[in-house]
Amino acid sequence: MIQSPTAMQMVLITGMSGSGKSVALHAMEDAGYYCVDNLPPELLLPFVDLERSHHANRLAIAVDVRSAASLPLLPQQLTALRAQGVVVQPLFLDASTDTLVRRYSETRRRHPLSQAGSVPAATDQRPALVEAIELERGLLAKLRDQAHVIDTSIIRPSQLQAYVKSLITTPGGQLTLVFESFSYKRGIPADADFVFDVRMLPNPHYEPALRHQTGRDAAVAAFLQQQPEAMLMLDHIQRFLAHWLVGLARDHRSYVTVAIGCTGGQHRSVFLVEQLARAFAVEWATLTRHRELDAA
Repeated sequence: MIQSPTAMQMVLITGMSGSGKSVALHAMEDAGYYCVDNLPPELLLPFVDLERSHHANRLAIAVDVRSAASLPLLPQQLTALRAQGVVVQPLFLDASTDTLVRRYSETRRRHPLSQAGSVPAATDQRPALVEAIELERGLLAKLRDQAHVIDTSIIRPSQLQAYVKSLITTPGGQLTLVFESFSYKRGIPADADFVFDVRMLPNPHYEPALRHQTGRDAAVAAFLQQQPEAMLMLDHIQRFLAHWLVGLARDHRSYVTVAIGCTGGQHRSVFLVEQLARAFAVEWATLTRHRELDAA
C-alpha cells in the first residue's frame, strides 16, 4: 500500500517492565507525538478512530504486561491499522534479567506480575522477581518478534531518548538499516540481528597518534583504509548484506540492526559502521549508533 503523505504515524511501545518505556514515551512527547501510557489493547482501535476524527496524525501508545490477558489481540489490530493506511512502528524495549533485577532493587518498586492474582492459577505463591521477569518475557515474546528491539541494559536514558527520536525520523513503511558499533568488553547488543566481530583487524589503538581519536576521525579512517584486511572485511560485510536485504524487506521487516564489534568500540567498529551506513544510504534508510561513543 502506498502511504499518504498525511497518513497517521503511530508508534507502539511495548517491552519489559523496567526497561525504559516511560523514557521512550517522554521522548515521543518531546517530538510532538500525542502519548498514551498503558492503553488496554481492547481500546486501541476505538482510540485511533477517535484521534483520526480529531485530525491527529502522530500517536505514541505504550502497552505493557498489565494488560496480559488482551495482549494477543495486538498483532491482529496492528494488521487492521496498516490496512487502514496507518503507518505503524512497533518498538520493543528490552534489558537483561540481571539489569532488571538491579533496577527493581534500586527503586524498590514491585514488578507488575508479582502482584497477587497476576500469576497463572497453577501456582498459589507470588513468583520471585526473577520468575516474574521470565514470565513477562514469555508473555511478550510474540510482540518482541514483530518489533524493532532496543536493548537498554547498558545505555543511559539520554541515549535511549536519542535512539527513539532517530527511529521516528526514518520513513515509515520501509526497511531501515541500523548500524551499531560496540565493545566486546561490555557485551554484544541483545537487539542485533547480525553481529560481526572485527577484533582481528589491525588496531589503531596501538598507534600513539591515533589512540585518543575514534573511527569517525579522518586520520583513523585513513589508517584503516590502508589495511587490506580492513577493506576486505568491509567488502565482505557489504556483499553479505546486499545479497540478503531484498529478502528481508520482502519479509516486511521494518528494521534490521547490524552490530559491528571490536575490543573497545572506539576505532575499527566505528569506522566500519560509518562506511557501511554511507554505502547503504544510497538505496536504503540508514541509522548509526555508536554505543560506547554515545555513552561518553
